[in-house]
Amino acid sequence: MMFDSRVRFRRIVLFITLIMILTIAFETAQQLYYINRYNIAEGVAFLELLKGQSYRWLLWMVLGFFLFTYIKYAKTAANTTSYYVKLTFYILGLVLLNTILISSLQMGLNGDSFSVSLFLNEYVTFYVFQKAPMYTLGYIAISAILHLYFSNEQLQVQVHQLLDVKVTNEMLYEKLSKYADDKAQVVTIKIGNKKRVIPVAQICWIEADDYCVKVHTQDGGSLSMRTSLKALEEKLGSNFLRVHRKAIVNMDFVKEFTLANPPKILLSTNDEIQVSKSQLKGVRDFLESLEVS
Repeated sequence: MMFDSRVRFRRIVLFITLIMILTIAFETAQQLYYINRYNIAEGVAFLELLKGQSYRWLLWMVLGFFLFTYIKYAKTAANTTSYYVKLTFYILGLVLLNTILISSLQMGLNGDSFSVSLFLNEYVTFYVFQKAPMYTLGYIAISAILHLYFSNEQLQVQVHQLLDVKVTNEMLYEKLSKYADDKAQVVTIKIGNKKRVIPVAQICWIEADDYCVKVHTQDGGSLSMRTSLKALEEKLGSNFLRVHRKAIVNMDFVKEFTLANPPKILLSTNDEIQVSKSQLKGVRDFLESLEVS
């Protein structure tokens, strides 16, 4: 995970660097076009203009590091209204700081004596219109990229945490399953406005009855339940065996097994249940597994 994170981070840095190079080159070419188109100056070369643009954008990138730091450490509060409001003011503050710094630097490079009026009316005003929109859009783009990167990083951490929880739970389930199974211990049957709870250990056999099943208990009684044999079979323990497509038997109550035609099981309640040919082998194997060698 650490390796993947580093690779993604390098790709993000490379992508941002490429965008910056293209932006600086485009702005330099645009400035050169206007100089030549309106005959503002003669003999101005692309590289000369690029040098002047580069230090301004370099300053922009240096200050952009603070934006990176803010987004990285504020990622836990991301996607909240306060986060976006603070981020907006943060970007505007960085753009304003950029404008003041490049205005000061350019004023010094031009050799002009410092004057508040000249500084504000000429330099600051000029760079507000020339650089501020580009700087703002640049910071917004960088913020969006970093926000997506850190959100994805946080999501990956959460996914790995969930996987760890899953593994832990599976291990715990395996340990507990040695001492207890996940089969039903009781069967609940609705009778009018009441519910009758029958311990599974008291159920002798269950037979299909149209869209319901009839649960026979060791006291000789029976109750109807709206479900299917298949659904009940999945919930009951291994001592409950399907002996016929219409019957499931609790093998703990088997008193006698007859291989007559047809084969039958006699329960301790004296109920006789027919065993189908398809289930005959399963019944014999179950009973043989209980035999003492």
